[in-house]
Amino acid sequence: MAVAGAQPLARWASRAEESRGRVHPEAEGDARSSFRRDADRIIHSSAFRRLAYKTQVFAYHEGDHYRTRLTHTLEVVQVARSVARALGLDEDLSEALALAHDLGHPPFAHAGERVLDACMAGYGGFDHNAQSLRVVTRLENRYPAFDGLNLSWEAHEGIVKHNGPPNGPLAHAIAVHAERQDLWLWSWPSAEAQVAAIADDIAYDVHDLDDGLRAGLFDLNELAGLPLVDTILADIRAQWPDLDRARVFHELGRRMITALIGDVVEESRRRIALAGPGDADAIRRLGHAVVGFSAETAAAEKAIKAFLFPRMYRHPRVMETMEAAGAVVRDLFERYMADTHALPEEWRASVEGRAEAARARRIADFLAGQTDRYALAEHARLFDRAPELR
Repeated sequence: MAVAGAQPLARWASRAEESRGRVHPEAEGDARSSFRRDADRIIHSSAFRRLAYKTQVFAYHEGDHYRTRLTHTLEVVQVARSVARALGLDEDLSEALALAHDLGHPPFAHAGERVLDACMAGYGGFDHNAQSLRVVTRLENRYPAFDGLNLSWEAHEGIVKHNGPPNGPLAHAIAVHAERQDLWLWSWPSAEAQVAAIADDIAYDVHDLDDGLRAGLFDLNELAGLPLVDTILADIRAQWPDLDRARVFHELGRRMITALIGDVVEESRRRIALAGPGDADAIRRLGHAVVGFSAETAAAEKAIKAFLFPRMYRHPRVMETMEAAGAVVRDLFERYMADTHALPEEWRASVEGRAEAARARRIADFLAGQTDRYALAEHARLFDRAPELR
């Protein structure tokens, strides 16, 4: 029987030896499974390293202890592996998908994405999930035989379906890739992909509360009315009434992660038992997610997001910084489009002679790959004025 680590795989788990393979066939020449190789290739990619200097919520220079896009990704990996292990799924595939889920994120978090999508409105738009697929299939140029990382079918599928089956018109990168690889876009993804997606929610709910508390955007008393959070806080205060704030923050996060993972595992086992899938493809054909929160915890998680939206993501301090950051992305896009000589030589060569839409897509590729600090340095190089991100 195939194993994930030391645990036997469930019959509905993805199996590396049954993978639908890679776009460019390769010999699997060492002791690693194909899914382990996927994860390793992502870890060694340039796009993964650049996540260290991309914003999660706070710009990288605002403090050394706030999450970056990289540390967020690593926390998603930790949660994903824990859930996958408990459900008897392939941990390496869940890890690979957690590692890849934000590779296409542009600088300056969702502010950068909104502006870049607006800039690309006439050229097919921009979506960071679709861009992650573009990164691993086209933009990483490391191997002599192919562009991209040549990940497994299951990895590509999970990246495309991070939020479930695509709805509406396909994003540009997905539509282009669908011409050479059928990813079953009509179906739900594997259970491993569903684990990576919910791990993303768990990680950012918990760490954004922690970062918001540390930044002073709200205080512990304001969290007291949130379901799940209030119970955990009451338990911590009852057990350690004099515990310092920093340790309360950590203990709150630790217990929240434990509670959310426990709920997902229990609820997912219930759903899987009800569905009775015989293999991984049966999970895809069900027409709904099998990995998820219970109704009570889903309501609590929704309340956490509803709290964070106005109190953190739309906090005047965060908004002021992100509006200035968005202007950097807009300025750069417009400058590159108007004057391709402003691009570095290798990127300039890749846009010369191209039609406007193709040129815009390559410029979006360049911008999306930039770190916060590189984008700011580019702006300083090309413009007299320099925005202040505080």
